[in-house]
Amino acid sequence: MISIPQHTTPKWYTLRTYTGHETKVKSAIEMEVKRQNQEDKIVSIVIPQETVFEVRNGKRRQRVKNFLPGYILVELVLDKKIHDLITNLPGVVGFLAANAKSEPQALQADEVARILGRVEERKDVATIEHTFQVGDPVKVIEGPFSNFSGTVKEVNNEKQKIKVEVGILGRKTPVELDFGQVEIERPQ
Repeated sequence: MISIPQHTTPKWYTLRTYTGHETKVKSAIEMEVKRQNQEDKIVSIVIPQETVFEVRNGKRRQRVKNFLPGYILVELVLDKKIHDLITNLPGVVGFLAANAKSEPQALQADEVARILGRVEERKDVATIEHTFQVGDPVKVIEGPFSNFSGTVKEVNNEKQKIKVEVGILGRKTPVELDFGQVEIERPQ
């Protein structure tokens, strides 16, 4: 049996969920807390997400992706009733703790700031997911080399750049481009 101490101030906790069920669990927590008149115990529920652009079949698509799949951050006043209410919801694995029999561990302020900072940062800067591999034929779709075709020579995921060798005036020339400036060229 886990002993849950009574807290009077809200703290941040990490809640483990089934991967892909984060949004359902967030909604279930909000509904159940409201149904049991415990709204004053929950301050905030955050699903750490980022916006990414995918390039598939030559088309750019934007989607939201969880950067901590299977985890939700919850700011709440933890007591036995709230603990049991949340952990008994479908899709919830439990609170993150040192081990299965210990009480949930609150996150440190710097950990919360780092994660929430990343969430805010990711709202401003969307990343592009791609399927580029060295040797792939690509077509430049933006910039001064628009409509040139070439071959991928290097992929830098960190900087979201790709090095492409294009034919300019009969010579192969390496050009560094952003992921969003190229698309995989399909044979016709």
